[in-house]
Amino acid sequence: MRKILVAGLALASLAVGSAWAQAPAPLRIGVIGGFTGVFSDLIGGEVEAAQMAVDEMGGKVLGRPIEILSADHQNKPDIGVAIARKWYDVDGVSMITGIDTSSVALAVRKIAQERSKIDIHTVAGTVDLTGPACSATGAHWVYDTYALARVVGSALAKAGDDTWFLLTADYAFGHAIERDLTAVVTANGGKIVGTVKHPLSTQDFSSFLLQAQASKAKIIALANGGADSVNSIKQANEFAIGKGGQKLVTLVNFATDVQAMTLPLAQGLILTEAFYWDLNDETRAWTAKFRKRKDKLPNMVIAGAYSATLHYLKAVQAAGTDDAKAVMAKMRELPVNDMMTRNGKLREDGRLVRDMHVFQVKTPAESRSKDDLYKLITTVPGDQAYRPMKDGNCPLVKN
Repeated sequence: MRKILVAGLALASLAVGSAWAQAPAPLRIGVIGGFTGVFSDLIGGEVEAAQMAVDEMGGKVLGRPIEILSADHQNKPDIGVAIARKWYDVDGVSMITGIDTSSVALAVRKIAQERSKIDIHTVAGTVDLTGPACSATGAHWVYDTYALARVVGSALAKAGDDTWFLLTADYAFGHAIERDLTAVVTANGGKIVGTVKHPLSTQDFSSFLLQAQASKAKIIALANGGADSVNSIKQANEFAIGKGGQKLVTLVNFATDVQAMTLPLAQGLILTEAFYWDLNDETRAWTAKFRKRKDKLPNMVIAGAYSATLHYLKAVQAAGTDDAKAVMAKMRELPVNDMMTRNGKLREDGRLVRDMHVFQVKTPAESRSKDDLYKLITTVPGDQAYRPMKDGNCPLVKN
């Protein structure tokens, strides 16, 4: 009996060991962002949006459970790099997305390239991600500085607003959008009469705004984002800049920013987004699902986290593997179709080409509710909004 019992236990142990050996390893996706910094309100909801894409796939791909990891890089490139290394090298993460703050994004891009892993940027704006820093396994998903500058800058310059003063955030994103806007304005016969740079997370913009006001430029353009954009607009209102005849233009702004400012302050602002919750029936239906998870109005980067994650998972399914090069090939082959994109195309340089929308913030009298923020001015086709691939100096592109 003792021998039979020992044999039975051995067989049971082998069976358990075999079951563990056959259990498929999870497919892990990392969402990284500055969840406690200047962009916290902007990106809050990214993890929930990515999880929506996972749930839409049934929680599994190729028989493997899908797991979402998240971490706060605190807007510091060294912390972002440390997180990316651990995720790729230790935790078996196959793809990292989110990645706000352009300096962090460029640093994480290098780590992904070294490991031949996928990074999909949905928040950082620097166009260098599809230029000198492009990657065979990387993508830039929602918007970039070139598109923001081109869509708004060309429209105003052509309308006769030919003198500009730039208030620029002093880091990679601000530098990139200043460069791209300068090119657009000068190409349309305009002139940059002055610039001033401010540190990230500035609280007092008074000295910068006084310089802009004194320049007598027709346009004061804010090349910053998140809380910096909101604070500079609020303080510009205190200086009555708009009443003096100068126009205040924000080059990157989001629905969450407009809500933070409130319509009385933000009314009339012209801005560009790739997504707006009230654009059509599909955007409204998706927003209703999102708000069951997080009671917050989604902006284009939150919608982008869903879009990027969903397309990645579809590509893994189609490729039959999570091998980065095979998956990226499928991501480029398959058109991107979801609630924010129609027949989007992922280019060789990593740029997702999709339509961009120009909106104007409604007046309080025009708005029906606290979430009724925008009216659509025009839609710019993706092939007109984004930088031509031949002009980006991406080493992957053969001109």
